Amino acid sequence: MLHLFLQYEVGFMGLIGYFWKDIPLFPSMLLVLLYVLIPYLLGSINTAILVSKHFYHDDIRKHGSGNAGFTNVMRTYGKKAALITFGGDILKTLLAILIGWCVFGYLTAYIAGFACFLGHIFPVFYGFKGGKGVLCMGTIMLMLDWRIFLALIVVFIGIVMATKYISAGSVICSMMFPLMLNRMNNTGIYMIEFVAIAIAVIVVIKHRENLKRIFNGTESKFKIKKSKETEKGK
Repeated sequence: MLHLFLQYEVGFMGLIGYFWKDIPLFPSMLLVLLYVLIPYLLGSINTAILVSKHFYHDDIRKHGSGNAGFTNVMRTYGKKAALITFGGDILKTLLAILIGWCVFGYLTAYIAGFACFLGHIFPVFYGFKGGKGVLCMGTIMLMLDWRIFLALIVVFIGIVMATKYISAGSVICSMMFPLMLNRMNNTGIYMIEFVAIAIAVIVVIKHRENLKRIFNGTESKFKIKKSKETEKGK
């Protein structure tokens, strides 16, 4: 039983946090760079922009909604490019969360994931113009509370199947995220709830133009095929 408790405690506190009392003040302050700056820089590596640049000699931000994310890549370049974007966005968020977890465990894992999320939306390498952070948000849910992820992925798929609007599913699930976290997560760390609220607010704000187009009936519906614009450009 003691062994299992120590395993849980190390996982909850992180590799470095477990030895927190033995770390001098100045090095402990520098750890902020580890679980905030590095994840932010990871998030700033925008897969959609890299795919459009290196595979198509183009800039995804010049097409469709102008968003450097999975959905716009799917509409513009097709399934292969979208799959690479999907994998890249998930991988960088996963790596950022693991870095945060190694510092002080659950709390800094959330903070690191949030820093990566911000880097994806406001990438320092691309003039602070990136994506909308939906895949990053989903990865944060999956890694830090799989129950919430499974519940919201069902909601997301249902909304997208019913409406054909990925933006609608993204907004509704982002709004449900902090509510479900409050009800289902019992860590007692209230900071993670503030992070979830911040993520939800940012996702909704980033989708404000999509919401306007949905209400006006001009939002593009999700289709798994290349855009006519790209095909003509070949």
